[in-house]
Amino acid sequence: MPYIGLLFFGAIDASNVSTTLAVFSTGTFFASIIEPIVYKRKVLGYEILFGILAIVGVCIITQSEVEYLTGIILGILSAFFSSLFAVLNGSFLKKHSATVISFYEFISGVLFITIYILCFGEGFSAEFFSLSTSDFWYLFILASICTTYAFIASVYIMKTISPYTVVLTYNLEPVYGIILALILFPEKEKMSPSFYYGALVIITVVMLNVLVKNRRKIKRSRS
Repeated sequence: MPYIGLLFFGAIDASNVSTTLAVFSTGTFFASIIEPIVYKRKVLGYEILFGILAIVGVCIITQSEVEYLTGIILGILSAFFSSLFAVLNGSFLKKHSATVISFYEFISGVLFITIYILCFGEGFSAEFFSLSTSDFWYLFILASICTTYAFIASVYIMKTISPYTVVLTYNLEPVYGIILALILFPEKEKMSPSFYYGALVIITVVMLNVLVKNRRKIKRSRS
């Protein structure tokens, strides 16, 4: 889990947010291949198609120029490991609860990040832990609600939906991210027509995925 964040933010640092989000959307495509391998089922053509369409939707939103090779490579690696991570969590969920899985993964993440900072970063110091009161509460909210709760919920939900569907919904991140930015910073954010076109593509793909899977489920129950 921590290496996914390092790759993701490394991609942003090497390129920009738009390029990283566009490349990260390839996770759906990876999930359409990884999930059948882990779950030992056949590759579904419509999942690959939806994965490609989701990439198109995010690219329409970001309209990034593909010119940051390092950032693109890091973003693709982040998308691959994120998809692998989601699929493996879905597999672990068959034997363990979402809370137990999340607990051990977060502990591993803390250890990994600690070692990384000590070996490759500037280490720990008093300044490293110096936070203003507002920053502390922002980090507390981000850590508790936006990270811990959201992560446990994303693992738990794989009891009812497939890891592929979870990864597919990740592509909504740039959509609601920009919407939140528009609400919180209306004076700084202005949506272009491409945003609405791209958002429509992504939302349509997510809804089509739900409809197709429900239809297949109904057919299986009748047969």
